[in-house]
Amino acid sequence: MRAAIIGYGYWGKNITRNLVNILGLKNIVIYDTSDKALLNARADQIGIETSSDVGAAFRRKDIDIIAVVTPVSTHYELAMKALKAGKHVFVEKPMTVSVRQAEELIREARKQDRFIMVDHTFLFTGAVQKIKELVDSGELGEIIYFDSYRVNLGLFQHDVNVIYDLAPHDLSILNHLVQKKPLCVRAEGFDCISSGMESVAYLTLKFDSLIAHFNMSWLSPVKIRHVMIAGTKRMLVWNDLNPEEPVKVYDKGIQTTADEEIHQLLISYRSGDIYSPKVVNKEALHSELEYFVECISINIPPAVNTAEEGLEVVRILEEANLSLSKGAGSPVFAGGAGQRYAG
Repeated sequence: MRAAIIGYGYWGKNITRNLVNILGLKNIVIYDTSDKALLNARADQIGIETSSDVGAAFRRKDIDIIAVVTPVSTHYELAMKALKAGKHVFVEKPMTVSVRQAEELIREARKQDRFIMVDHTFLFTGAVQKIKELVDSGELGEIIYFDSYRVNLGLFQHDVNVIYDLAPHDLSILNHLVQKKPLCVRAEGFDCISSGMESVAYLTLKFDSLIAHFNMSWLSPVKIRHVMIAGTKRMLVWNDLNPEEPVKVYDKGIQTTADEEIHQLLISYRSGDIYSPKVVNKEALHSELEYFVECISINIPPAVNTAEEGLEVVRILEEANLSLSKGAGSPVFAGGAGQRYAG
């Protein structure tokens, strides 16, 4: 099996390194229109094949997989060319700019009998897999609150705003954990440096029995990768920057009872133990790519990071941008997605 990687930038380097480990150096080809990027690729991976003729990746019969690791605005065009050429596609997040583009890629993949995997890398981390295990086991109870912070100083993107850049990570995690569709999407953002793109944003999703909030920024003096999940039984905090104890489970919560005599709700607080479950320490990207290669080898569609999951993330991103365009954090209730929302 051979793979072509289109785009040897910040993330393309990591994808290349892992595919080289999985498939071998001789089975990897790097394509980039930048001579500097190709020079870096040859320096990082001595003996690797490189080319500035991106079109050759689609024409070559010996290429099985094409990894699209380019700006978001180019994902649709490159992924569509790859599918029409009969290649399997691994595409950087978010899958596309629009829902329409994502749906067209899914239809083409089915037509060509090829697989698309969207690079929602965090779903393959030991921490998220442990959180998924805790949620599915019922240990946390019903999830009622999800809150995430993903802030840093940069990296500024030129073709998408901070929501399209950072929100896909935690949106994919939330979708993976609860598998529900939001009733309402509300976003508010600010272009703090007059770049034409929001560099700080806040996104809120409301579900029938769950609220989720996302804080994203390219202008934070400190790096924060933090998720808090409140369940009806227990609560959980994931600090991605704490390699020793990334996940902590809190036996904390509230209990409510109705006092009919005084006609009010009485609230009592529960505070129990805190523990850190064992989390497998592994490189998520390697596990993700290894899984995709295995799916192709045995001809079974991926069950994680599927094109359909990528579409759902893009759907929320598109609705968030619509909310931004309305101004003042206006909510989006009923879009064109099969009337998913209630007023």
